[in-house]
Amino acid sequence: MNEFELIAQLTRSLAANPTVVAGPGDDCAVLDVGLPGRCLLFKTDAVVEGIHFLMDAPPEKIGHKALARCLSDIAAMAGKPLAALVTLGLPKTFDPAFIGKIYDGMNKLARSFGVAIVGGETTTNPERILISISMIGEVEKHKCILRSGARDGDGIFVSGELGGSISGKHLDFQPRLAEARWLADHFPIHSMIDISDGLVNDLWHILDRSGVGAELLAKSIPISRAAKLRKAQKLPMEAALGDGEDFELLFTVPPGLAVALLDGWKAQFPKLRLSCIGKITKTPGVSLRDATGVHSLKSNGYVHFA
Repeated sequence: MNEFELIAQLTRSLAANPTVVAGPGDDCAVLDVGLPGRCLLFKTDAVVEGIHFLMDAPPEKIGHKALARCLSDIAAMAGKPLAALVTLGLPKTFDPAFIGKIYDGMNKLARSFGVAIVGGETTTNPERILISISMIGEVEKHKCILRSGARDGDGIFVSGELGGSISGKHLDFQPRLAEARWLADHFPIHSMIDISDGLVNDLWHILDRSGVGAELLAKSIPISRAAKLRKAQKLPMEAALGDGEDFELLFTVPPGLAVALLDGWKAQFPKLRLSCIGKITKTPGVSLRDATGVHSLKSNGYVHFA
């Protein structure tokens, strides 16, 4: 049983209450607790030694990544982060100075986005370090973007460049909070997700929730330099489609807005690439159009327990 099969089994009959606007199935839970015009966003994520980082990584970057993963999910809902709790699981032989530097990395990133780290928990965890972050944020009710709104004919867009994050980006990526807020302020974004498990895998989440399909254009996929340099291990296009931990925004917008969106983005974020990589279709599934024709794609990103 892989990660997504387990999640499906565990979420079939979860306890709920009237505050829940959106539960499992989006980047964050959305809760209506009576705040005028706003909802709370609630998110948890974890990084584990040997899975998400190795012990030769700079500890400040481990802390950065642990917090940034939650911030990226808040961004995917077009929200604003507010506060975080940190659960720290450590082997008995931990190095206090190393752990202190992990917190230095978390604190630096938190301050840059105005996030308060308000407490947490410490516990023994045999053999390896585990860091779990729980975060709350907020979003205007009319600006909250779910995965479930993609429609036939929508353009599919992605920020930045994809693939090869293992070369370094996975430890020091910048959550696209400002970019997501700008999108929600200026365009009717139908659906959005951050790319944590690979472009195709995460696009599938949007398609499943929206009941649609997608056609991608090979020539428009923004392949990173890191993916091209690692081509001996994996073809660059394969890396761009399937490598995880890019943490870029993947979103859909109504047809006819591509030019205005691209022009506005370039003026607002001149150092960050934005690419229209395909369109939403009525036909289920994901296909890739290249010079040789149209090819069906399966989920090929990272899946826990697979």
